[in-house]
Amino acid sequence: MLVVISGLPGTGKSAVASTFAARSGWTSVSVDPIEDALLGAGFPHSKQTGVAAYEVARAVVEQNLGLGRSVVVDAVNDSEPARDTWRSAARDGSGLAFVLLVLEDGTEHRRRLEGRRRTLTHVPEPTWGEVTERRRTYEPWPDGDCLRVDAARPVDEIVGALLDRFAPDQGRSARP
Repeated sequence: MLVVISGLPGTGKSAVASTFAARSGWTSVSVDPIEDALLGAGFPHSKQTGVAAYEVARAVVEQNLGLGRSVVVDAVNDSEPARDTWRSAARDGSGLAFVLLVLEDGTEHRRRLEGRRRTLTHVPEPTWGEVTERRRTYEPWPDGDCLRVDAARPVDEIVGALLDRFAPDQGRSARP
């Protein structure tokens, strides 16, 4: 099974995906550290480098799915080509679900974005203006193509609901 945690920067994708992986035992793949590594290796800051990061992540996901492992991905997924990356990865029939974290409260979203401290060296933190622009250009999801989740809820609550839905056997024994 492949579960892809999607949403704008600062909505809590990384926190939800990493907590889900820790509690379920699933493999976790995040696009940002891959892009950070590519930039550190000398790739330019460009859309093409971002696409390359998605493709590297896809290859890692496919390898793990091929080994029979379930995977949770952390990626913005703001366009159909980005989402098609994961549809391609799950084409073997292993199962695919998209989760879209939505944070409607702009004040809270901005607070989270500006307060986060990540360990990425080469991927700069987006500004609130950049996130606002990205929200404007974020391609809508087709009806029924994703599970919309209110990201204002506590991470533990969100993860508990996702575990119940996607990994009920692993999630129950792994909860605190």
